[in-house]
Parts: sequence; C-alpha cells; structure tokens
Amino acid sequence: MSPLIEITDPRVFDPSTIIIDVRAGANAHERYLAGHLPNAIYANLDDDLAEHPADPAFGGRHPLPSLQDFAATLSRWGIKPDSHIVVYDDKNGAMGGARLWWMLRSIGHTNVQVLNGGLKVATDEGLELSTDDYKPTATGPYPIPEEFSHTVDIEEVEAAAKADNRIVIDVREGQRYLGFTEPLDLVAGHIPGAVNLFYSTSLSPEGKFLTSQALASLYNETIGDTNPQDVIVHCGSGVTACHTLLGMEHAGITGPKLYVGSWSEWSRRDLPIATEANGL
Repeated sequence: MSPLIEITDPRVFDPSTIIIDVRAGANAHERYLAGHLPNAIYANLDDDLAEHPADPAFGGRHPLPSLQDFAATLSRWGIKPDSHIVVYDDKNGAMGGARLWWMLRSIGHTNVQVLNGGLKVATDEGLELSTDDYKPTATGPYPIPEEFSHTVDIEEVEAAAKADNRIVIDVREGQRYLGFTEPLDLVAGHIPGAVNLFYSTSLSPEGKFLTSQALASLYNETIGDTNPQDVIVHCGSGVTACHTLLGMEHAGITGPKLYVGSWSEWSRRDLPIATEANGL
C-alpha cells in the first residue's frame, strides 16, 4: 500500500475508513472546529501522540507515549488491527499526520495512509468542510504492541554520527542546523557529523509530495550507497522527521530509523554541538 492517498481517491470517504485529523498548538482544537473533513476524528499531537515530558533532556519535547496508552487511544478512536486509516494535518502532513502514520507503521499497523497535501488539498478542491466535534465509537481493546520499532536512542545516534558507514540526517531548516537561530530549544546548532536535508524540499510548491522518482533522487543524493537501515533521521522533537521518513517510504527507501528525542534531547545533554562558527 502506498503511504500516500489522494483526496480524489474514493477510499478517503469510504464509510469504513477511519479519518484522523491531527493538529498541534495551543489553538489546535479551535482550528479543527473551524473546518475539517467530515467524520474526521480530532487528535492532538501533544496529548495523543506524545507524553508530556518531565525533562526534555531525556526523551525530548515529544517522547512517544507508552505502548499501553497508545493502544488505549486507538481503541477510543474505534480502530481495530485491520482498520483502514487515513490521517492528515493542516501542515501538509509535516506535523501530526506523518507522526501518526509513523507510529502506526512502527507498531505493525500497515493499513494507514497520509492524505497527500493535507487539509489544504480539500480546500483547494472546494470540498465542504465540517465544523462539528465528531466523536468516534470506541471499539474493543486494541492489542498492546510489543514495541515501537525502528527507533534509536541517543547513544546509538552518537556512535552513528561518527561512523563512516552510517548517516544521521537532520531535517530542520538550514538556519537552525547551522546554529544561526533556534526558536524552540535552548541551544542552536546540530549533532556533529549529521548532515542537513530540510524536510520541505520533499514538497512541491502546492504542498504535495514530489513524485516517488523525484524523491528517490533527492534522498539518494544524501544517502548515497549507505544501507537504508543504517540511516537515522531526526528533527527538533521527533515529529517533522516522520515527514521525511514518509517521503522515503514513498520513494521506496525502507528501513531508516527515527531518533525520537532529536535535537531537543541532544542539546540538553551537555554533548558536543556543531555550528557554522565552530566547524565541528
């Protein structure tokens, strides 16, 4: 199954499809109520797809929820192991949509797709949005998964960034990577040895993913002949990195891993930090 689905695909509005609208930010629910796809379940990035960290130095700003909590959330949303799920957000899939897609795939739920272009494609198509607060019908307990697969911890990232046969990709914008600005975390810069590939380069001017062929060319310029399983992707807090992992999947590059803690964890652990100025 393709990781992406187009708004024109009839499966998006099939009654058996579970649609989930993932928003982030203080006014997330208000934006959802202002307009969302009909029968789309409201999901909040901070509350449903992450734990609230006691200390971002250990797990970052968006650590994964416990497997038990995530399974309970899926049950609350009426999701079964064979449910077809379509997810989207209002950031071209770059925030919660890709994060939820990755989380589901990580626990083995493969029947999930991201709406290519997010909510914007619905408005561009002139579709009538709903303003109701849709409430799903809960289902029986979703089986608690064994793990979130394809993740790495900070120790593995540190080793990988020094290894010749591995690549650590930082998908934040270049100004943050180079250490000129840092709007969200305490220190600017990047992990020494990490390379930069801004996540938005995977998108067309209309906000949809490039073709699989164009994406393969884009990513292979960075990855080269490195085994995809030896590729680690991170961002600020483990969210937009999922957007790049989604793009890689669409390009046929399977196996890269997510560093969930990302820069928000690394930058708080008194570890080496590279910037344009220090040249590390």
